[in-house]
Amino acid sequence: MNITRPRLRTTVPTALLAAAALLALSACSASDDGNGNGSTPAGSSGKTVDVRIPDPGNSGVLALGKKDGSLDKALGKAGARVKWTGSAGPFAPAAQAMNADQLDIATGSITSGITSLSQRPGFQFFTAVDPDAKGEGILVRDGSGIESVADLVGKKVAVNQGGTGEYLLLKALAKEKIPADKVERVYLRPDQTAAVFNAGQVDAWAVWATYAVAEIGSGKAHFLADGEAIGSDNYSLNAVRTGFAEQHPAVVKALYDYLHSASIKEKKDPAAYLNVFTDVGPTAVTGKAKEVQTEITAESGTVDPIGPEDIARFESVAAFYAEQKVTKEKVDVAAHLLDVEKLT
Repeated sequence: MNITRPRLRTTVPTALLAAAALLALSACSASDDGNGNGSTPAGSSGKTVDVRIPDPGNSGVLALGKKDGSLDKALGKAGARVKWTGSAGPFAPAAQAMNADQLDIATGSITSGITSLSQRPGFQFFTAVDPDAKGEGILVRDGSGIESVADLVGKKVAVNQGGTGEYLLLKALAKEKIPADKVERVYLRPDQTAAVFNAGQVDAWAVWATYAVAEIGSGKAHFLADGEAIGSDNYSLNAVRTGFAEQHPAVVKALYDYLHSASIKEKKDPAAYLNVFTDVGPTAVTGKAKEVQTEITAESGTVDPIGPEDIARFESVAAFYAEQKVTKEKVDVAAHLLDVEKLT
């Protein structure tokens, strides 16, 4: 069955997904109550707003911004500065932290975003990066004998519940008209799945580039179907806590401007954003994995404002999740979007 899909602006940069994964941003002005609820706008009193961002690791836009000081310089124009803290992680707990006024900015996929919006959302999405055509998909081990999506019937597939993995698997099965219950979903955290996958305890792994690159780079696994083949509408998004956006719009706009321009540079020169602090050790991307990562990033998209065509595809994912009973009802994504171009 051939499906005609809207032309993408481009594909998503995996390095941006993995290392531009700014998980959290929290600000305190001179009149803040400690939860970012002060009444003084960023910089208006001459006080600098501390922007807390989890450590970006060894690769990506934020890693380079940390090393060369360019992010501090960009946020300084809005009266803010970076305070590196913690580490990046999944969107679901970050959304909970935003709802609890503990974080102000988080990065994640539209899929995990929708499941978080179905609960008690206290955040809005303000940027979009097009779906990853080549860096996400369903991984199988070389020599597994699984050669088509239909071969997954009766098999076990590892997915992260309610997020990218579950979406990719359900989308692939729906495209081939295979009932979802014909394949066993094994719910695992992605950072715990590699060992299970390589030990043969699951037959396949629906996953995105953050974890897929290492597996493909090992020469022992490949995509049975990638995002393009699946017809994925899985955007990468940045979210902001609603209260923070209302109080510090200039900081949010400065952050967007930085991510947008830096993502363009990363696309043009992917190697410059890999192994920013070290080219050895567990955080370094080396060998074949480095080649895979560079190729994906070179075909990458950029961090952009959310447009009408994006909203239509967000709503399509929300409708699909409701149809597949991942959510109890269709989530109104449009009600939780912010026009970053109007922020001042």
